[in-house]
Amino acid sequence: MTRIAVVNGVIIDVEKDRLLRANIFIEEGVIRRISDEHPDSSWHVIDAEGAYVAPGIFDMHVHLRDPGYEYKEDIESGLRAAVAGGVTRVAAMPNTKPVNGDPSVTEYMINKAESLKLAELYPVAAITKGQRGETLTEMGLLAEAGAVGFSDDGLPVENAEVMRRALEYASLFGKPIIAHEEDRNLSAGGVINEGRISTLMGLPGIPSTAEEVMIARDVLLAGYTESHLHICHVSTKGSVEIIRWAKKRGFPVTAEVAIHHLTLTEEDLYRAGYNTNFKMNPPLRTKEDVEALYEGLADGTIDAIVTDHAPHARSEKEVEFDKAPFGIIGLQTLLPLSIRLWRDNILTLPEIFRKLSTNPAKILGLDGGVIAEGQPAYITVFSLEKYIFEESMILSKSKNSPFIGWELEGKKKFIIVRDRVL
Repeated sequence: MTRIAVVNGVIIDVEKDRLLRANIFIEEGVIRRISDEHPDSSWHVIDAEGAYVAPGIFDMHVHLRDPGYEYKEDIESGLRAAVAGGVTRVAAMPNTKPVNGDPSVTEYMINKAESLKLAELYPVAAITKGQRGETLTEMGLLAEAGAVGFSDDGLPVENAEVMRRALEYASLFGKPIIAHEEDRNLSAGGVINEGRISTLMGLPGIPSTAEEVMIARDVLLAGYTESHLHICHVSTKGSVEIIRWAKKRGFPVTAEVAIHHLTLTEEDLYRAGYNTNFKMNPPLRTKEDVEALYEGLADGTIDAIVTDHAPHARSEKEVEFDKAPFGIIGLQTLLPLSIRLWRDNILTLPEIFRKLSTNPAKILGLDGGVIAEGQPAYITVFSLEKYIFEESMILSKSKNSPFIGWELEGKKKFIIVRDRVL
């Protein structure tokens, strides 16, 4: 399918911050023109009547568990879930087995994803060998193999000298360091946010400072080395303030927030009891933290919205709260939960898709992320249909979502990934 016309939809124009009714003409995977013209019979026509046509969602923070943990998720099940959620591209974190710290693993991930012809996969390789925080990986070889950035996500780089060298080394290849920010001396043993709720529930807490002190260290290192630091899953008011401070000084820092940290608080965890589908790292924080995250999104302090999609088998999650692994799935709920930000007047639709699509592509140095002539065709078409999110709808191998049973608004109708309609 090389000539595709998307007609009758409302285009979300992130560049001009507007909604536009027009038709999109795609040839050989590239947007050739956007106009009021009507396609003739030589075009494969996709009718988007009653729907929004947005830049293709790019979730730049997912865990696909493949290779090594395929019982939780594999590349095929993860990418099928992405397609179902309206996600056109994902960046996959390196905490696989073996760790993606070798070009052969990077190439395996890319080749497997390409053979499936679903959403596109962009591997993020490890910063340090085995994610042990000690010796840097061969970043040049990994970048050549297709890695779009470097992260030890799930684990922090605790040695400041190693992080400094990582920033300098990655910058030689034009790649960001994507940092999981956690001082494990402060967070050790914690399972939820430290505060009133952790006391009421009798659970050990993770203080907000465990995140904030590492962010403070790393933004200073980014400023000193003039190297791109991207901060993962920001969750606290203090973190937002530190990042805002760094950006005002021109430091090359970007940041993301996971959609669940915008949607849930520790109060939701308390109401849910000891439901391990509310256990994630960073933990759910306070209402005050969530409001600060909203402000950070609105003023540009936070650049991207992601899922931190982290599948775990039912047998792993259905244990005592303190023994369960951190993490929840999110690929099929990212779009509707983001629509809530529009309904709640936090962001406009163009602003939302700047965070979901445009900025993730920019951060990773990739084309696309906008609907514009000459750009590769990554497009998400969705309706504002309301529905109950049932476990039976989940295409991931794992079902660890706190949003099962929620009424959601916003459903993928189809996506376009270059020259494929899915």
